[in-house]
Amino acid sequence: MNSKQAMMHSCIARNAAKAALGAMVAGTLVLSSALAVAQTAAPAPASEPQGFFAKIGQWFKESSENFNAGMRDMREHFGSFTQEAGIAAKTTVNNTKAAADAMGRLSKTQVIYGHAVCKVAPNGAPDCVAAANAMCKGKGFASGSSVDMTTAEVCSAEVYLAGRNSGPGCHTETFVSRAVCQ
Repeated sequence: MNSKQAMMHSCIARNAAKAALGAMVAGTLVLSSALAVAQTAAPAPASEPQGFFAKIGQWFKESSENFNAGMRDMREHFGSFTQEAGIAAKTTVNNTKAAADAMGRLSKTQVIYGHAVCKVAPNGAPDCVAAANAMCKGKGFASGSSVDMTTAEVCSAEVYLAGRNSGPGCHTETFVSRAVCQ
């Protein structure tokens, strides 16, 4: 290659470099103006985060809000659970005391046999509660309740001598034959 060809080659290379540089500058201007137009034409919504790290931040924020809402719900449920547990504990304590009292009374309880006539109440039914109490008090206990009652037809001696066991001169009598005394 001679010097004239080398100079021409170098001149062409410079011109080509200048043309390429010009094309790059023109392309950069076109792209930046297109980006500017795109940004002004369709701005991104303010609530939508932009970029990878912004989306990760948004995900953490939403996860934290969901977790906090779950914790609030759990706190409410736990609060009602502890209240119900307190009520159940009080009920259990009261029932235990009542059972202990009943067991204490059972050791002092005795079944006795006897014959206490039940008086007729104003409604016509026999009042055997008073008869059981009277029977137990007669044996030295404080109170009692009937376990066994018997009803019998009681007649005068004249009715039996006449060969009858019912009718005029007879009446129905209810009496306590067994009672639990305390």
